[in-house]
Amino acid sequence: MKRLNFAPLTAFFTAIMAAVFALPVRAEDAKPADAAPAAEAKSPIPSLKTSYRPLAPGVMYTVDPMRLLAESLSRHDVVELLAVDSKFDWAKDIPFRRDIWVLSFQFKPVRMMWVEIPQPSGYMQRKLIWYLVYSVTNTGKVMHPVEDLELPYETHERKQLCDVKEVDRPVRFALEFLLEGHQRMQDDTGFTKVYPDRMIPLAFAAIRMREDPNRKFLTSAEMCREIGVGETLWGIATWEDIDPRIIRFSIYVTGLTNAYRWKDEPGAYKEGDEIGRGRRLFRKTLKLNFWRPADQYHEHEEEIRYGIPGGVDYEWIYR
Repeated sequence: MKRLNFAPLTAFFTAIMAAVFALPVRAEDAKPADAAPAAEAKSPIPSLKTSYRPLAPGVMYTVDPMRLLAESLSRHDVVELLAVDSKFDWAKDIPFRRDIWVLSFQFKPVRMMWVEIPQPSGYMQRKLIWYLVYSVTNTGKVMHPVEDLELPYETHERKQLCDVKEVDRPVRFALEFLLEGHQRMQDDTGFTKVYPDRMIPLAFAAIRMREDPNRKFLTSAEMCREIGVGETLWGIATWEDIDPRIIRFSIYVTGLTNAYRWKDEPGAYKEGDEIGRGRRLFRKTLKLNFWRPADQYHEHEEEIRYGIPGGVDYEWIYR
């Protein structure tokens, strides 16, 4: 009796089942005769994942550093010398020149988070923590004064031009955050309360896990350091026990620039006094304005608005 050969039919159905159900096929059967060597195979598609949590466009607000050439020069009388002899004309209207740097500042809107905070009694207390996530970058471009330039024409009095050149160098800075809250929208009504930035370790760790567990955030104390050109540092400022009745508040950020002004009170310095008596120093400070159209019940971060109706979002002031 002649035996039937089912090998071709079996191979045909095996190929169909492999195509439909993705059955494993032996390498020697699947590999075509003219296949390229493994070394010439295309490399896999690189992963788009990064170590940091990506932020959507517009999440971070950027502040204009507002560099001013006039900040590198000021003119004052040397009151310590004029107190000795008021006829010392060479001690009047003296130019004082200095290097000026400004850090680039970006931030997220103010947010809130409930955290269990240990108390002196030994118990834990649930508190609402207000916080601000921000970054600072040293973009370089330090305004460095150059030697005085003579005017190209003659005048009845000796005048010189003052100019600066931009240089890239590391700077040492220290940040300070101050939250000033008001009960009402008008400047002269309601109470005003001031809250300095506080270091709260448990809250800081919880906020970091919420914002980005892979990124290194610094406290305000850790921000006292030197920052190189092109370097970016991230930080978190935190506040606790904020009065829930506050509906308008401003955050003052000091330390983003070394620009300052000073003023001598007339007649405040007398001969023999300590140098600098009667002199007031004003530092250039960034003021961020916010408001929350809400009451003191059920506080949450969605109520906070950046900017003030009829006002500005931020401004540089001397205080």
